[in-house]
Amino acid sequence: MARKAQSPFPSINILFFFFSFTLSPFSPQAVSASVFKRLRLFSTEVTQPTSSVLSLSLHPHSSVIKPPYDSYSDLVLSRLAGDRARAKLINSNIERALSAFNRPHDVKPDVQVQPEDLEAPLTPSGGGYVARVGVGQPVKEYYLIADTGSQINWLQCLPCGQCYAQTDPIFDPSGSSSYSPLSCTSQQCTALSRQNYQCGRNNTCIYGALYGDNSISIGEFATETVSFGSSGSVQKVAIGCGHANQGQFGKAAGILGLGGTAVGFPSQIQAKSFSYCLVDLDSRSSSTLEFNSAPPGDSILVPLIMNPKSEIYYYVELTGITINGEQVPIPASAYQIGEDGRGGIIVDLGTTITALPAQVYNSVRDTFVKYAKKLPPAAGIGGLDTCYDLSSTPTRDGFPMMSFQFSGGKTLPLKPQNYLFRADSDGTFCLAFQTTSQPRSVIGNTQQQGFRVTYDLANKMYGFSPNKC
Repeated sequence: MARKAQSPFPSINILFFFFSFTLSPFSPQAVSASVFKRLRLFSTEVTQPTSSVLSLSLHPHSSVIKPPYDSYSDLVLSRLAGDRARAKLINSNIERALSAFNRPHDVKPDVQVQPEDLEAPLTPSGGGYVARVGVGQPVKEYYLIADTGSQINWLQCLPCGQCYAQTDPIFDPSGSSSYSPLSCTSQQCTALSRQNYQCGRNNTCIYGALYGDNSISIGEFATETVSFGSSGSVQKVAIGCGHANQGQFGKAAGILGLGGTAVGFPSQIQAKSFSYCLVDLDSRSSSTLEFNSAPPGDSILVPLIMNPKSEIYYYVELTGITINGEQVPIPASAYQIGEDGRGGIIVDLGTTITALPAQVYNSVRDTFVKYAKKLPPAAGIGGLDTCYDLSSTPTRDGFPMMSFQFSGGKTLPLKPQNYLFRADSDGTFCLAFQTTSQPRSVIGNTQQQGFRVTYDLANKMYGFSPNKC
């Protein structure tokens, strides 16, 4: 469903009849010449919390937003379709960055965020998770999709010329005393890549976000107060106020962008780290999204890699996969970022099923099948070709042992729920890996569930700690 990378802004103004803005379309030359401008990061201010931790709970999507599907199989097919669209989007974003590469300088804020933790509630949304976040003054709470692959924070806003259905009332910026539109020359606006903004009438910054399934959000870029429950808030966070939106966002109000650019939420609040613990996608329990918390003491620490030619995504140096102690035969080059910026392995919150190149996937699948002979086979579903009937729970020794291996000799053991994905309501589970035609791999959230995953941005390390949800 994804289309070739392009500006999300239309060449006509009908989506903006509710603005008094005049927009001109982007030319291919402008897009290909896009750069991030050097900037001093915009100031943020932190309201002092009443305790040492700023906290919001994270809730599974199914407990707060009912999925509009007739059967569980339909939900699974939707998740798999979303994964395919997202893989194309990730590839499109990286290829666009590579074609117009001009790495931005490191940015530092004028005001440092205090070292206490910030937490937000995180909930599965279809195949992803949503955070319960407070916006504005007075505070109104909204479900925002937490996304490590997005750089722009945004939510739907009034007046809404085109909006999709969401669970919460649409945000009204006129009712917030802390809402402040950004100018085209503001540091926040110029921090957006050129294909993601336009200058509207009265020098107002207009952002645009295009996603892999052609979902879009277009509107006014502004600063606003973002709150984490009753324990604290961050002022002057750059956030998009979407007046023209369409697509599949699971009835969430918008996106909380956790990507690695200057306008990503972690950078804006100068977080030294962020972490999440993912409950099962079908769980009715909750967990947390935290900022500036240290990795748990029992964390397996491995290098976090940033691609210098595309800074949105977070990479990891996987060196191997073992099944029942056998090293899966995979060439080392399959895991590495090339000199041209292609390849490598991304850790992604918004992808459900881990995607591997065909050669790598075939080796993983064939080795797994060899050691899973005690699991009753079942028909595949939605492109997942290695499935089992677990309606009657097999004995413990029927499940193979699988582990990820990282540089430095670190090993992360996976549980069956991390490598088998529920495919229907009848007890069919499938191997939670699939092939991708893209030149890079993506570790999805199925392998991350049940772990506290810490992105230690200051020290460029991941921490994986089991059973912390």
